[in-house]
Amino acid sequence: MGFRRMGWHELLWVGRLLVLMQLLHGVFGWGKDGHFAVCKIAEEYLTKDALATVKELLPDSARGDCHDTAGHKDRCVTGAIFNYTKQLFSAYQGYSPQLSYNLTEALMFLAHFIGDVHQPLHVGFLGDLGGNTITVSWYRRKTNLHHVWDTMIIDSAVKTLYGSDLATMIQAIQRNITDAWSNDVSSWKNCGHNQTVCPNVYASESVRMACKFAYRNATPGSTLEDEYFLSRLPIVEKRLAQGGIRLAAVLNRLFNSEVKIAQA
Repeated sequence: MGFRRMGWHELLWVGRLLVLMQLLHGVFGWGKDGHFAVCKIAEEYLTKDALATVKELLPDSARGDCHDTAGHKDRCVTGAIFNYTKQLFSAYQGYSPQLSYNLTEALMFLAHFIGDVHQPLHVGFLGDLGGNTITVSWYRRKTNLHHVWDTMIIDSAVKTLYGSDLATMIQAIQRNITDAWSNDVSSWKNCGHNQTVCPNVYASESVRMACKFAYRNATPGSTLEDEYFLSRLPIVEKRLAQGGIRLAAVLNRLFNSEVKIAQA
């Protein structure tokens, strides 16, 4: 499926979801552009049923406080993904008709955490808080390694390679999904044992990426420039693609009106 032009009403769910997601506090992961890219990629692969349900859960009035109470109760990102998937599964697969879950919040947190678990340093070493305590320079700007992966690689790519247009970067990722990565997409979508979601798989991938790419040649006090940027950008773009494809796949399984699925 190639990149297609979205109508205004089709795009509203992405905007509403991002508004709510930016209200999260104290959660490390992709920056706002990374989360937008994941949601925009996912939007392209939603089924009609899933898109309709997402619109239902994110109405025009969905602008209220979306606090991080549940997130603080479950700091493990994989556990949080399972938690919010089960809430939505129970509601939309008819197993618990008398629920008190906030399903808008569940959808928002699920989208946020599926994005986050694909950022390699979100599951980085505990000793350095996923790179947050590793001070580096990104070209001439002092920062930390986690922030480089959250935001700065994407920002630099948008500014220097994509004409300061995030949409152009997303379109380039979409072309890779349909071309260079087309043979991998089906494996990205699938979970073993007919599971709805498999965040442990996503996290294990990120651990490998953190060790192989994020931490390598990024010692405290080092300056990261073109060599690091250009060799790590393809990793970031692929992780954004995987996050979007998997978010769509999970929502499609959750909101399938015809087929019952196995409980996550």
